[in-house]
Amino acid sequence: MKLKKINEKLQDALIENGLTEANILQMETFSTIKSGADCMIVSPKGTGKSTTIVINVIQQLVGHTEESPRALIIVEDKEKVLAMEALFEKYGKYTNLEVYGVHDKGDMDYDKNYISTGVDVLIGTPNKLSDMFTTAGYNVNRLKMLILDDADPILRLRNETKIMRISNSIAKTQRIIFAEILTERIEILADKFLFEPYFFDMDEEGEEELDEEEDGIEEEE
Repeated sequence: MKLKKINEKLQDALIENGLTEANILQMETFSTIKSGADCMIVSPKGTGKSTTIVINVIQQLVGHTEESPRALIIVEDKEKVLAMEALFEKYGKYTNLEVYGVHDKGDMDYDKNYISTGVDVLIGTPNKLSDMFTTAGYNVNRLKMLILDDADPILRLRNETKIMRISNSIAKTQRIIFAEILTERIEILADKFLFEPYFFDMDEEGEEELDEEEDGIEEEE
């Protein structure tokens, strides 16, 4: 595994799951995400965006514990919540990170009670995370990472207001947007959501990106 300063526990889990080589997306974005900078990452379907998120969140959070979430990941629907949880279970198996997912069909009181016991990573749909936030369902004061995964379908459902309500309540955190294509709606959100972001635009053959930093891992959508 050719990856600079990767956490050993994370590396062990990646190798155990056959992720021994970096793909282009992970190579190009790893160092920049690790630096804590805001990012706008555009990459086609099947290039490993979800795996890139999980790897970088584990890298940033492992070795520390907090009662409040330190990473908040916004995804499209219940299916995406469950898929992201499964990736964290595989790649975070040698860490002590507590990961929890919420979605529109879940029980609000149960979710709030579970989160109150302490979670490191909270994954959820825009509707559920927004509803929970307005009813003090979780604390955003300790967040280190706020990530929007697969922004295209999320914004087609006009979730901008819910996303910005959460974002505007956070004094300081790293914000990252992942998308398959850069639409006008995503550009408008990025202008409000991100602070001096690095922009990565990956094509199917390679990449066109504006940051020169490198490093990474293997892919899986």
